[in-house]
Amino acid sequence: MTNPQTTTPAKTAPATKLNLDFSRPVFINSHLESWQKSPMSGVWRKRLAREEAERGHATSIVKYEAGASFSPHPHPLGEEIFVLDGVFSDETGDYPAGSYLRNPEGFEHAPFSKEGCIIFVKLHQFQPEDRKQVRVDTRNTEWLPGLGNLKVMPLHEFSNHEMSESTALVFWPAGEQFQPHTHFGGEEILVISGEFIDEHNRYPAGSWLRSPHLSKHTPYVEQDTVILVKVGHLPIA
Repeated sequence: MTNPQTTTPAKTAPATKLNLDFSRPVFINSHLESWQKSPMSGVWRKRLAREEAERGHATSIVKYEAGASFSPHPHPLGEEIFVLDGVFSDETGDYPAGSYLRNPEGFEHAPFSKEGCIIFVKLHQFQPEDRKQVRVDTRNTEWLPGLGNLKVMPLHEFSNHEMSESTALVFWPAGEQFQPHTHFGGEEILVISGEFIDEHNRYPAGSWLRSPHLSKHTPYVEQDTVILVKVGHLPIA
């Protein structure tokens, strides 16, 4: 899974770019980051990775105050969302905490939140051929058996001639130790609850980790832990 060894984001030039060197591991405890204003009133964010100020590749934690809304907009190369708290809404429905959404290129919406919400969002990161819209209520989706005592909830898979990526929730029971392993195509984790641990660091709830192609580690947990994990999506060259 991960191999980050720094607790601070590694910025890349020019200054508008943030954490876009995919050959380097990154670890950010989002709970220690400050909220920054977005262009929309009542919408705040914590930037984890970003290509340009308001467009292109971006990974963020976003907070909607109660009643906040965005004007209608499209999502070139897609939008991926996991609702962490509150209820996120748009024209397609209301999505409470635990909802996983994928909106492909060509989709347009005007999101809002009546009561306020916090979401983890990834923009402009779909493969061009990946046009599937996804809605998963993870609170009412069955866990499947994984390796060892892990439980897995698959959320999305996509592959083509260049890569194969998958996204899932993974439940780690207290005391679970995983085997040493290598990540072909890298790995990205958001710790939803508990604390994820490996030989490099300890990652409490709210931690975001991105580990490059062929990174290695031996993870374990001491308490029940849930992670949102994506593998196989990072550059291999």
